[in-house]
Amino acid sequence: MEVALNPGAFIPDRACYAFVIELEEVAAGIGKLSGADPVRATALYETFLAGCYEKAEELDDSSGSFGQFVGELICGWIKARQASGAEANETAAILLARMDDDPYGFCYQIEKDAAKAFDKAGLAAFERQIQARFEAAATAKPAPGKALGHEPEYLLRHWSELLRTIYLAQKNLAAYIVLTSRTGVTAGDCHAVATMLVARREPDEALVWVERGIAIDREHPYACTTAGYHLTGLHRELLTRLGRGNEAIEAAWVDFRKHPGKYSYDELMKFVPKSERTAWHERAMDAAKGDDLHSLIGLFRDTKEMKRLAELVRGATDEALEQTSHHTTEPAAKKLEKAEPGLAARLWRAQGMRIVNKSKSKYYEAALTNFERAQRCYERAGLGAEWADTVRHIRAAHHRKTGFMPGFEALAAGRGQEGEPSFLERAKTRWGVQHGRNDS
Repeated sequence: MEVALNPGAFIPDRACYAFVIELEEVAAGIGKLSGADPVRATALYETFLAGCYEKAEELDDSSGSFGQFVGELICGWIKARQASGAEANETAAILLARMDDDPYGFCYQIEKDAAKAFDKAGLAAFERQIQARFEAAATAKPAPGKALGHEPEYLLRHWSELLRTIYLAQKNLAAYIVLTSRTGVTAGDCHAVATMLVARREPDEALVWVERGIAIDREHPYACTTAGYHLTGLHRELLTRLGRGNEAIEAAWVDFRKHPGKYSYDELMKFVPKSERTAWHERAMDAAKGDDLHSLIGLFRDTKEMKRLAELVRGATDEALEQTSHHTTEPAAKKLEKAEPGLAARLWRAQGMRIVNKSKSKYYEAALTNFERAQRCYERAGLGAEWADTVRHIRAAHHRKTGFMPGFEALAAGRGQEGEPSFLERAKTRWGVQHGRNDS
């Protein structure tokens, strides 16, 4: 443990992932011991956790990998204590104490994983102690002469969220519904209750809760939750299960027309019968219109609608293409290079201009590669004048960018990057020279 934790040495964020991998190897060894000697494994987990808390100020965990590891270590400790026959109430009390005193945030939302780590008795003990805290917050009264303040309100919300997590893990539908009657129902609550009802094979009741949740979500359109998304998908699945598939298709169709793209298309086709998919595909492609180039390019590319993709790019302005992410335009450019080299050239040009216009000097080499491919596509399409216009524009607008222009001028003069050996070729040459060989 001490060797892996490397006390006294600061671990920067770039090295934190590799550091955590070494810690995971130690934890795996303790985990194997849990079955044979759980008492010793428990003691080792506690020692390791103490070391991790001590190490917390000697590393940069911007990535969160170390914090996640400590959370997993806590769950391993829970399982080891249970295997050793430790008293469930004591285990729950120790965990809650850690959650109360959590200076590094290692226990943030630990209840979700802990609920899976606890056995039935352990989870019941955890629930009882949290329930007691919830009741204390619910009945809190201000001290004489002092206002109540916001702390009890926060604690009430905090402990109620933990209870929700536990009830969901226990599949305790009745307790969950009673809790929501005391604290108020959210869209997330409706989804949780609906999933429990689905597991009980009560789709009619589940549908009632789903529709209630969708209504609540619409009342709070700016709430930062994923409940609405999950409720929408579950709603369509329940409609289909209840023999109301046409309603599910219609709902998915409405969403697709509002936001045509790959994800809404896949959602639509998921509910369309196989025999009708060809007709619905054509209907969807005809309806796919709008200003969202990112979504439309991705849709036509992934559905192999090359003619529609070409029409879309042909009708888009250079400015609009330049504002579209290269994650979208690059795959489309590759798809169009053979059949529509002129359009592919515009996409390659847009990627290069996106980088240069924003002065992203770190990616100037990538911009040169983009312009080189644009040049080749323009030439293949017989559009040399378009490439000449691009050269003139870049010289006029970006002549002061000394980190970019020399490479671009070499490209414009016909001395592109093609003549330079690739990274792999340079590596092979270097390997051959070091070993007295010239072959690869």
